[in-house]
Amino acid sequence: MQTWAIRIGLGLALVLVGFFGFAPGYVDYQRNVVDGEPLPEVSAEARALHDTLTIVDLHGDTLLWDRDLLEPAHHGHIDLPRLQEGNVALQVFSSVTKTPRDQNYDNNTDETDNITLLVFAQLQPVRTWTSLLERTLYHGEKLDRAVAGSEGQLFAVRTVSDLAEVGNDAPVAAMLSVEGLHDLEGDIANLQVLYDAGVRMAGLTHFFDNELAGSAHGVDKDGLTEFGLEVMVQMEELGMVIDIAHCSHQCVAEVLALARRPVVSSHGGVQATCPGVRNLTDEEIRGVAATGGVIGIGYWPGAVCDTSPTAIVVAMRHVRDLVGVEHVALGSDFDGTVTTRFDTSQLVQVTHALLEDGWSEDEIRAVMGLNALRVLREGLEPLA
Repeated sequence: MQTWAIRIGLGLALVLVGFFGFAPGYVDYQRNVVDGEPLPEVSAEARALHDTLTIVDLHGDTLLWDRDLLEPAHHGHIDLPRLQEGNVALQVFSSVTKTPRDQNYDNNTDETDNITLLVFAQLQPVRTWTSLLERTLYHGEKLDRAVAGSEGQLFAVRTVSDLAEVGNDAPVAAMLSVEGLHDLEGDIANLQVLYDAGVRMAGLTHFFDNELAGSAHGVDKDGLTEFGLEVMVQMEELGMVIDIAHCSHQCVAEVLALARRPVVSSHGGVQATCPGVRNLTDEEIRGVAATGGVIGIGYWPGAVCDTSPTAIVVAMRHVRDLVGVEHVALGSDFDGTVTTRFDTSQLVQVTHALLEDGWSEDEIRAVMGLNALRVLREGLEPLA
């Protein structure tokens, strides 16, 4: 009897070691992929230009994973060494707090959650087990610890004056955002809590309808609720950029009609070059432009129907030709359970593809970062 108890105990211990020790890294490795397909040889002209750019990526989900942001990883898409190699000046890091089981682009409820199991497996603090708000606060703390431990190689952006330090041989900048404000847990007071924790951009929804609005991937796909409108108004007053990525088309229309500040679509594509429910119509592109905002073009098949740098540029070109180059930006969705052709260390591939497509140096500087900086400067300024 005692022998069987020992065997059962050892078996359970091995299961727990496997779950807590290997499962989170295995899921990360399986979900955040560089596909290994051939990339073009980058020209000397592209490399020289790339080294002089101020590059801003509006969306990466690296904080979700159990990695040391300061150490090079052998999988996934983003870490500090790779940001430095890719010459990234500012990376926006998103907090993902809840995703539905069997997640898809067409129809999801809010009844299930993949992230809870990941929270357990990563041995996150108990406070994050049942609270979406605490999950974002934990992600903010992870980012703060990385900044503090970077020996000056990484700094946090929270104010307009911080943005003035971005680029110009400065350390890599990091800004915190949220992917779906269900982490408010229905309480408007928690928006100030998020702001105090460093959140400066937020999407209203993610992969399911929530208390604020319908999602492009939800069941009802409705527009803004009264609570969503209240949150949107307060976001603008605080100086928190509104992100319409993942919003339902009705939600997008209502946000664009009511916005007093530039609106961002942080990561995605356009239906003209890649049809799909989460990509923007031409009318929506014009609406974002009318607010003075930008559209961050993603790098994965759901955004551009391919993983090639050329496909990314084709989507960018459509936005430029429709509303002007000043409304085009980068929105990789790196580490967002996506497959891409390259990681952030290889961003020169986008510069090369833009040059090959005939874009001018000024246009390339704008889309690779200056447009995003302009919008963030305006959006982070609190309304009087």
